Amino acid sequence: VQLQAFGGGLVQAGGSLRVSCAASESTLSSYHMAWFRQAPGKEREFVAAINWSGGLTYYADSVKGRFTISRDNVKNTAYLQMNTLKPEDTAVYYCAADAKGGGSFYSTPRSVATYDYWGQGTELTVSS
Repeated sequence: VQLQAFGGGLVQAGGSLRVSCAASESTLSSYHMAWFRQAPGKEREFVAAINWSGGLTYYADSVKGRFTISRDNVKNTAYLQMNTLKPEDTAVYYCAADAKGGGSFYSTPRSVATYDYWGQGTELTVSS
């Protein structure tokens, strides 16, 4: 599956933004999805994940209560709604997919190694 993330931009602190991840295949329901981010000079870090049906979600402590991951399997798109943005949320945001049945998602949803497919990233800058 090919993934394309989009929707990043420049936002003031306290603002909101939704980024999207469109999949090339019409079988997004066959994949668990996740968002990661990477700030300049830092390692890629987990943000949020959602299982294939949307019934189970995981969040990093740093975004819990502010970000919401969701998906629309009919539109083959995953979303990350980001509210109450902070300057420390500034990063390139990547979407990732793990094929259902791979076995690792439910044990290590926060691990980069769990995901086999990655989008190109969309950049978010939060100004103070």
